[in-house]
Amino acid sequence: MSQRFSLRARVAAATALGTTLVVGVLGVLVAIEIARNNLAQLDRRLDTAAQVLVANAGTAGLFLPALGDAGAFAVTIRADKDGRVRTSTPTQLPELDPGAHTVTVGDVRYRAVTAPIEATRARMSVAVPYAEAQDITTTQHRQLAVAGLCAIAVATALGWVFGGRAVRPLVDLTGRIAARDPDLAPRRSGIREADELASAAGSMLADVAHAQAATDAALATARDFAAAAAHELRTPLTAMRTDLEVLSTHDLAAGDRTEILGDLIRTQGRVESTLDDLERLARGDLSNAADFVDTDPVEICDAAAADARGRHPGLVVDVDGEPGRPVRALPGGLRLVVDNAIANAVRHGDAHRIRLAVAADGPDTVLTVDDDGTGVPPGEREVVFERFRRGAGASRTGSGLGLTLVAQQAALHGGTARLEGSPLGGARLTVRIAGSVG
Repeated sequence: MSQRFSLRARVAAATALGTTLVVGVLGVLVAIEIARNNLAQLDRRLDTAAQVLVANAGTAGLFLPALGDAGAFAVTIRADKDGRVRTSTPTQLPELDPGAHTVTVGDVRYRAVTAPIEATRARMSVAVPYAEAQDITTTQHRQLAVAGLCAIAVATALGWVFGGRAVRPLVDLTGRIAARDPDLAPRRSGIREADELASAAGSMLADVAHAQAATDAALATARDFAAAAAHELRTPLTAMRTDLEVLSTHDLAAGDRTEILGDLIRTQGRVESTLDDLERLARGDLSNAADFVDTDPVEICDAAAADARGRHPGLVVDVDGEPGRPVRALPGGLRLVVDNAIANAVRHGDAHRIRLAVAADGPDTVLTVDDDGTGVPPGEREVVFERFRRGAGASRTGSGLGLTLVAQQAALHGGTARLEGSPLGGARLTVRIAGSVG
């Protein structure tokens, strides 16, 4: 399992790594320059010594063999012509060209400078052990390494301190998110990323709260709906069970038996109607934007009117509207609205004439259904759109969901549905659909 580190620790580690890289690169460059500088200083000292000895070469040459250098220095004078050694300290240097050189005599490395002696046509080589410069360089390199390590340690400590201050807004934001604080964005930290994160988190929490509220509302609605549906279905199912028990336990006359069977058929039709309407409600709740297509509402009304005339002989259904001007809608939803409106007018209002009209009203489309039936009392014109609510004069054979389906479809189309009195004497159902015809 991978280890988890705090953002503060990561900032400190990043600071330490960055400082290490910078100090490492600079340290290498400085170390190279120190070595070159120390070697150049040694060469200048040797050059100065060589100039002094060259100026006094005659005198110095007499004493060189007698000097016991003990490896601390070496001086050798050679003839220019054949390179023969004229005089030298006990440590004798090899033949060298004029300039600075690094040579090895025995097991010891020397740094030597060779200069010409014009008066005697000879060359003098002056050398000291290379370790003299190398020891100083090593000491300085060690001091540079210690300084670099101290810089890394200080930078890491500062990264830890300032990193803690830098991530404090994020720590505070984490605590507020954990506490489900709905107001995250207004507190400005001065850190752009933290403010953007706070704004995004606030938006996310708002969306989550909205979705949770919608889910809770949907669950509450589903519970209420399930309870109401169970209540509505319990009555007809109980009646059916009673009829079945009577049929199975009593020897009934043919007339009584026919009456009970008719009641069973009617009750079964009511249950079936309720289940069909519940399915339509669920299907409407599952509709989405992809289901909306260009639909001609006049054609929908013509088709519904033709079917209604076939189901109800003697019923007059007129359609008023100009075809060929579509609107974005659910074709099945519009047909459901018209079919339910006609069925309610015939079943509950005993209507014999119905008029369907489609017209544009500003940016909207208005579908109007008028009938000459008994109408709906003003006090019931709103409650009848609720689930399982019937008007006082309504037939008891329906599911109580017809106008609920109409209201649902109107809402899905961004509009409304309402009932009022009709010029024909019965009820007028007005369904407004958002969006113009055409």
